[in-house]
Amino acid sequence: MDPSTSRPAVVIDNGTGYTKIGFAGNVEPCFILPTVVAANESFVNQPRALTKNSNWLAQHSAGVMADLDFFIGDEALTRSKSSSNYNLTYPIQHGQVDNWDSMERFWQQCIFNYLRCDPEDHYFLLTESPMTAPENREYTGEIMFETFNVPGLYIAVQPVLALAAGYTASKCEMTGVVVDIGDGATHVVPVAEGYVIGSSIKSIPVSGKDVTLFVQQLMKERGEHVPAEDSFEIARKVKEMHCYTCSDIVKEFNKHDKEPGKYIKHWRGTKPKTGAPYSCDVGYERFLGPEVFFSPEIYNSDFTSPLPEVIDKCIQSAPIDTRRALYKNIVLSGGSTMFKDFHRRLQRDLKKIVDDRILASDARLGGNVKAQPVEVNVVSNPIQRCAVWFGGSVLASTPEFFAACHTKAEYEECGASICRTNPVFKGMY
Repeated sequence: MDPSTSRPAVVIDNGTGYTKIGFAGNVEPCFILPTVVAANESFVNQPRALTKNSNWLAQHSAGVMADLDFFIGDEALTRSKSSSNYNLTYPIQHGQVDNWDSMERFWQQCIFNYLRCDPEDHYFLLTESPMTAPENREYTGEIMFETFNVPGLYIAVQPVLALAAGYTASKCEMTGVVVDIGDGATHVVPVAEGYVIGSSIKSIPVSGKDVTLFVQQLMKERGEHVPAEDSFEIARKVKEMHCYTCSDIVKEFNKHDKEPGKYIKHWRGTKPKTGAPYSCDVGYERFLGPEVFFSPEIYNSDFTSPLPEVIDKCIQSAPIDTRRALYKNIVLSGGSTMFKDFHRRLQRDLKKIVDDRILASDARLGGNVKAQPVEVNVVSNPIQRCAVWFGGSVLASTPEFFAACHTKAEYEECGASICRTNPVFKGMY
């Protein structure tokens, strides 16, 4: 028996904004880090000395040290502020890996510096966006097997893991629609019996980062005194702490105007350069931020389909025998679904679209045939921020997981192409 199968697998959920890392069997990840790398670029930009007497060995050593001089997560953000030698790179853009060198460095720090484990002793479960190209899986497999020498690897699709996060001891419902709204991408993914219905996946260009940018824009236009270099970070914190979803935008404006003292919040901070304190008001952006998902035209004139409409189109394009089951289990996943009352608003708007369609159908048939009402249920749970990681943790702790993984021996025999397919295994339902 392989001794690494007796140890817990390492679960890494790589997102555009944050990466969640930890060991299988835990309820929550050990670390949640911003997906960012700060690398020391000072050596790269130095002019090379071309004289014969120059010490090439010293230069080589300096190059190696510069190559090892990098930080990830919050540490990287702190370093880049305190020193101009460090350049920030975001390895993942819109859910896809954009810079493989930075991604490899990021994984290296995650494994050795944060989890402090030997990758040769643990199986690995990594996650990927539903629209990822098969070549990306090959690159991931190459890095994991060649650089880190892992004994086994499984690359799971994020929405499938989010569904598995609703796992109960009696039955795991593996048919449903996952609405995954992360920092860099929003996907609506229908899953039937653990298999993604690839032709019905919908993706919309409005994500958590857009909410942050919209809040930042609203505060700037109102003339709030926020330091320019910190305005994005402040907008992100305001979004996470104060934003909520309203049922009626006009009523909400009236409420804020009638009782400003009750609804307007205050933000206090200190300017990073001078250390002087400042304060600003947080008003309409509290409910206008999350409104971009339901009325995208207020932020982006190019895209005007609200999220409930996109979900409805997604389910309508799925096979007809799965539609009722899909409407019944709409699962939220990702940090940008955590706004207060988000699931209630989504369920109400979606139910209205479905009911209107049934009424139109009844009117067209002249009342001779009555359509059965369709149950619409949007599932919200407290772990939806880390739902993908938790689903990975649950699945990687089942005995079937190790059998479904691609092993080092398989990789050496067949090459990186084995990583293109990752079977749905029995532990999922």
